[in-house]
Amino acid sequence: MYTNLDELKAECLSCRRCQLCETRTNVVFGVGSKSAEVMFIGEGPGENEDLQGEPFVGRAGKLLDDMLEMIDLDRSKIYIANMVKCRPPQNRDPLGTEQDACAPWLTEQIRLINPRIIVCLGRIAAMRFIKPDFKITREHGQWTQRDGRMIMALYHPAALLRDPRRSNDKLRLRAGDGA
Repeated sequence: MYTNLDELKAECLSCRRCQLCETRTNVVFGVGSKSAEVMFIGEGPGENEDLQGEPFVGRAGKLLDDMLEMIDLDRSKIYIANMVKCRPPQNRDPLGTEQDACAPWLTEQIRLINPRIIVCLGRIAAMRFIKPDFKITREHGQWTQRDGRMIMALYHPAALLRDPRRSNDKLRLRAGDGA
């Protein structure tokens, strides 16, 4: 067990628990408030994140920042991490073995930050934190409680960039038009 995030990060930066370490440029540990009440968890770093060593810095990161601003949050008030800390080749979904290898890092991040709310960004994180057969198209935006935390999943910002209609579906549901 680690006593603080800095100690955990220092150890994580030299991780060689899976083959993703062979192709990474940087370990993408996580960023934000060390005492955040809300933690966002994505699946894994993309190309921009790998190059910069920070989660959600590309187009999807800009959309996430815009989404946060709409609810009066920003990166200084939350914490952002990923299921895996190294970029999977060609941005493929992280394999189960890669997720398992990185799980202790994320578990410790959650323990040290102790957020009240976890927001899974996309299906991969939702399948790990909510239930293995999670269906993002059907179950996004629904709250569940586990280990004293409220957990929900949203579409990954990159998925919204690929198909903006997904965000419109949620807006229609909130408006109550039965879509």
